[in-house]
Amino acid sequence: MKTTLDEMQTLAAVVDTGALSRAADQLGMTVSAVSRTLARLEQKLGTTLMRRTTRRLELTEEGAAFLARARAILASVDAAEEDMAARRERPAGRLRVDAASPFMLHVVVPLVAGYRARYPEVTLELHSHDGLIDLLEHRVDVAIRIGRLRDSTLHARPLGSSALRLLASPDYLAAAGTPRRVAELARHTLLGFTTPSSLNEWPVADAEGHPLRIEPALAASSGETLRQLALEGAGIACLADFLTARDIAEGRLVPVLPRLTRDVRQAVQAVYYRNTPLTARIASFIDHLAAHWPDAPVAAGRASRQR
Repeated sequence: MKTTLDEMQTLAAVVDTGALSRAADQLGMTVSAVSRTLARLEQKLGTTLMRRTTRRLELTEEGAAFLARARAILASVDAAEEDMAARRERPAGRLRVDAASPFMLHVVVPLVAGYRARYPEVTLELHSHDGLIDLLEHRVDVAIRIGRLRDSTLHARPLGSSALRLLASPDYLAAAGTPRRVAELARHTLLGFTTPSSLNEWPVADAEGHPLRIEPALAASSGETLRQLALEGAGIACLADFLTARDIAEGRLVPVLPRLTRDVRQAVQAVYYRNTPLTARIASFIDHLAAHWPDAPVAAGRASRQR
């Protein structure tokens, strides 16, 4: 009796999710059906693939070896289906996209409806990690990276760049005063990042002419958290246009020291592994992002008029 693709997919789902219940949710099966499928697969192969304890599931050595082969088979089937779809010039299949939560919320999510309308046969999975991840380990097809790339094994396609600006809410500035010189920032509540420390270098010059490195009075790991803090009047933050353009255009955030702010931009790139063929679905998604990237964010024009 031969192993089926459904059995391989079930094993992979259990390993990827770490639990029978989560695998069942992902596959649209009952937990008992997942358990029976694994038992049937082990019976066919005549070996134990997973050890089940009260706390977790873990692969045996035989299970790891079989899963590696199974993944290769599943990938080949996906590639064959993708090839057939490409012949019809209609990208299809599952596409796993990863981006930091602020970029996902403010750039990717607004574009999803348009992408889905154009490519209805692509099943999107959107994942958010604010730190760098291993694309292979997380089974990500394409990720959005902001700033300089350090991984030479990645292909990268530039999407654009996003300027950094010092911003605060009108309420904060009304209460604390509007700084007119860089030195006056020391008297204000500065909002910054926990990591990496390079994000706490602001695009204004200190007394020696270097980028101002701040010690935040209030720090967060996510740009979206800092945006919300700034909107709530908690202090002054340095954030990217892609995150704040609408806030500035609608007056919820006001540029601070715009005439003293240097033109510092973060590169935005779509990345995927070099040994991954650029499938139609990956290409279609990157093309869609690139086509809708704002060449001149709303924030840029507004900031230039602030004094």
